[in-house]
Amino acid sequence: MSDRIGRGRGRPSARVNSTASRIPRSAQSPRQTPVVHSPKPNYSFRPVFHERSNHEDNQVLNQQLWKLARKTGTLNLSNKGLARVPERLYDINEADADSKAVNLEQLSIKEEDAWWNQVPLNNLDLSSNTLTHISPKIENLQSLTVLTLHDNALVELPPEIGKLEKLMRLNVSHNKISELPREIYSLPELRHLNISYNEFKEIDPDISDLHMLEFLDGGHNNIQSLPGGIGFLVRLTALLLPYNHIKELPPDLVNMRSLQKIDLMQNDLTCLPEDMGLLRKLECLYLQHNDIQELPDFEGNETLNELHASNNYIKIIPKAMCSNLPHLKILDLRDNKITELPDELCLLRNLNRLDVSNNTISVLPVTLSSLAHLISLQVEGNPIKMIRRDILQCGTSRILKTLHERALAKSREEGGGSDGAFSSAGISVTRLRGGESDSGEMPGNFPDSYPPQHQQQDLGHECQFSYPCQQQMQQNFCVYEPLRNCPEYNPQTQGQIYEPESYQQQHQNGNIRSLFVQQQQQRLENPFPKCFMYQQQQQQQQFFHGQNESSRLAVHPRWVYKLRHTRTLAVNLEELTEVPDQVFQIARDEGVHVVDFARNQLSTLPNGLQHMKDLVTELVVSNNLIGYVPQFISQFTRISFLNLSNNLLNDLPKEFGVLNTLRELNIANNRFQFIPNCVYELQGLEILIASENHIKMLNVSGLKTMPRLSTLDLRNNDIDSVPPILGNLTNITHLELVGNPFRQPRHQILMKGTDAIMSYLRDRIPT
Repeated sequence: MSDRIGRGRGRPSARVNSTASRIPRSAQSPRQTPVVHSPKPNYSFRPVFHERSNHEDNQVLNQQLWKLARKTGTLNLSNKGLARVPERLYDINEADADSKAVNLEQLSIKEEDAWWNQVPLNNLDLSSNTLTHISPKIENLQSLTVLTLHDNALVELPPEIGKLEKLMRLNVSHNKISELPREIYSLPELRHLNISYNEFKEIDPDISDLHMLEFLDGGHNNIQSLPGGIGFLVRLTALLLPYNHIKELPPDLVNMRSLQKIDLMQNDLTCLPEDMGLLRKLECLYLQHNDIQELPDFEGNETLNELHASNNYIKIIPKAMCSNLPHLKILDLRDNKITELPDELCLLRNLNRLDVSNNTISVLPVTLSSLAHLISLQVEGNPIKMIRRDILQCGTSRILKTLHERALAKSREEGGGSDGAFSSAGISVTRLRGGESDSGEMPGNFPDSYPPQHQQQDLGHECQFSYPCQQQMQQNFCVYEPLRNCPEYNPQTQGQIYEPESYQQQHQNGNIRSLFVQQQQQRLENPFPKCFMYQQQQQQQQFFHGQNESSRLAVHPRWVYKLRHTRTLAVNLEELTEVPDQVFQIARDEGVHVVDFARNQLSTLPNGLQHMKDLVTELVVSNNLIGYVPQFISQFTRISFLNLSNNLLNDLPKEFGVLNTLRELNIANNRFQFIPNCVYELQGLEILIASENHIKMLNVSGLKTMPRLSTLDLRNNDIDSVPPILGNLTNITHLELVGNPFRQPRHQILMKGTDAIMSYLRDRIPT
């Protein structure tokens, strides 16, 4: 053990024992000076939140941005962390000393840099900074047309902005502004004003002086009311005031006849103006989360496409509203107090989405199954007992199928199908003949009607539509008219239309549901249904078309009147296998530009469509049995919307690619295994919906040739891989790929949206 200790401490002990050779500390030689390395670069630490100096802000506007702004007229200083606007900016429209000192020889080399070739600054973006004020020198930028100041810390704006007479767009959203200087309301060319996400409590009445204003966004403020003179903004197309505390609307709101969109969600409204119908160009109305108890009839709002009124206190859906909104596509009434759905909902022939969830509805009308374009029916959260819960959970198509089956079952029980059955069920054959009497004659006061000469002589009075249900029949495209709450039968006024024996029985039993049920039975019994467009007739000579009397078809004046009024030819749920050419000839003569034959049994496009090749802008033939598209489709020189979904197509003709006016194409739910090459030739296409097919691959090179394509829907196909170069197609802003068998991108990324998908793909492009 002592040996181990000695060995273990041998070296230290040797140093300790050599004291004789040790040099005193004071006499030791200085230690070797360590090598001095060059100092590291001085990376000054600048925290994100620090007070910016004027020098730092001025450096942001470097020479490169300066030259680019002079060349293009646009200067983007967004998200630069600016606390102050660079002082140099206000002199950008003036020639600097350097450019004036350049001699002629230098200018001949770079003439584009000459001061006389610069473009005046017209677009200035100072958004997403920390600006607290704008200098009065802003008046030097007289050429500005667009000024963007959103997402800053501005408390006020300088009055000198009112001197920018060319200014057309001003965005000061997401600031702390409580009022605008009065000088702004004198801007003669201002068309777009965004003051959302600020601290406004009211809108200055002087806003009515902005006669050219087309867009006003004042959402997310604390606005209590609207000024009375706001009705003078007659050019305004969009009025956005969500998330405020507005309790009522001024009466002159309806004077803004150009309004197309109104957003008043999350306010304190209790009612709407009664004369909303004066806004005849209104397309979208948002009223969610208010205190509205009653909806108006919307008489005159025929162009309304979307009505959102969820989270209110609405109890009744007005029946008249259903007949006044022929083009309504979205009706959102969820989270209200509705107890009953009217049968008249079937008059909303173009309805795509109906949301009545979370109400107190117990019965669904069977007439809902007649809505040919209804693809989304939301009824959850209601105490519905007439349909089993498992059926309700299966979705829209299963619910509508159940309603359709119950309508047919009821018609069999009542023995419908004949003319007599129609009378006993609550509707006269008169109605199914488009207003003709049972003798084949037309009432004298029917639109565009021409009664025979002997009728004009014999009638001692003019037939009047004294009942609301008859007026509705006259006005609406659909023949489903209610017979509820009609007065007693008056033989003097109605003897020319209805048979006295059957009217009282109709009055007792008839309603819109029974008419629908009888029509379902009629379709079962007649392979070529007696649709409202034409009927066999022997006595009315003015409207005959055909080769011989046995095959002549009388086109109803009511149908012609509706064509002229709506410019729409819509025949749905008639199980048509073909359409006579004369139907399209008449539609052409009436200037029809929308053709809709959805939910029939067509095997191809009717040949008669060629008569309308220079008129049709929208063509809908979805939910048919179409197996091929004829070549004459290439002759439609004005078509912008084509819906071929839910058919049997697997290819399109080569001539399809010449449709340069086509903007939206829907080929969903067909049998395509690839996107036809002719589709890639559609240079103007913006929306392509090809979901629910068997497409196996993405042709990115073909998609590159479509510069305007912004929406691409390829859900539920057989795509096994997504090329990363797809991420370079920055023009695509909405991409749907869910339901395909590829592994990358993962489902979590797909759920994050288009931006996440495109970013993921770009990161995987090989370098």
